[in-house]
Amino acid sequence: MSLYRPHVIILIGPTASGKTELAIEIAQYFKTRIHNIDSRQIYKYMDIGTAKPSKKQQQQIKHFLIDIEEPNQPINVKQFQEIAQKSIIREIKQDNLPFLVGGSGLYMNSITKGFFVPDVPPQKNLRKQLEELGQKKCWDLLKNCDPLSTKKINCADHIRTVRALEVFYVAGKPLSSLKVQKPPEWKILELGLDRDNLKERILKRTKHMFLSGIIEETSHLISEYGFDLPILETIGYREARDVLNDRSTIDKAIELTTTKTIQFAKRQKTWFRNKNNPLWLNNKNLLKDAIIKIESFLG
Repeated sequence: MSLYRPHVIILIGPTASGKTELAIEIAQYFKTRIHNIDSRQIYKYMDIGTAKPSKKQQQQIKHFLIDIEEPNQPINVKQFQEIAQKSIIREIKQDNLPFLVGGSGLYMNSITKGFFVPDVPPQKNLRKQLEELGQKKCWDLLKNCDPLSTKKINCADHIRTVRALEVFYVAGKPLSSLKVQKPPEWKILELGLDRDNLKERILKRTKHMFLSGIIEETSHLISEYGFDLPILETIGYREARDVLNDRSTIDKAIELTTTKTIQFAKRQKTWFRNKNNPLWLNNKNLLKDAIIKIESFLG
């Protein structure tokens, strides 16, 4: 006898692919609500630069996990995982169909695949020391303190090597002993949204961001939280800050933001194909294809 598993729908895709608009149409059709899984839309006052669903869109469909923290109070993956899973479980208990939407692959997988992410913040001084040692010595250190991790991390991957050492020295335990998978008991359908004209969409959205107020939004964040607010390193905000600081022009900021966003979207697509492998939607009729796939999944 098999126990019933709650059904969960996921829509993932790179930035500027149109997830918000499609998600609202899907949510309206299936009379459900949306859980935002975006690592920047969780912060207040960051609306334009994160392409957050507008107030009108949020009135059309209830969105969870938006505006849950101040920009100077960073939420790490582990914290977001806990907050999101509680919210999704509440939906399930109310007999609603959880619908997760976002472009942050790590955040999404921490929820759906049960990744346990060590609650260890970046250690600037330690990282600097490890950088000075070089990859070969760092790798030798990791082989001594966490040999299991060296079986999963490429010997040339300096970033993951340093992170594993960082966790070991701060937590006192090997990363391999902390990073476990305990997937929730959900039946999950992952839908993927991609566009052939993604580069053009990114350019159009970037221009719109700079013409509709990202510079003013950045100015407000600086006045409230200071010029060195870490989250202003986010693509778009960093370039807007340079405009405010007379280090760049709006045209240059748009060009640089577009280039960086295209590169970011490429990394997102690589992640989704390698880590998620969703059912990619037919671009000729996205809503119709999504409905067919979801109805088949729900049985």
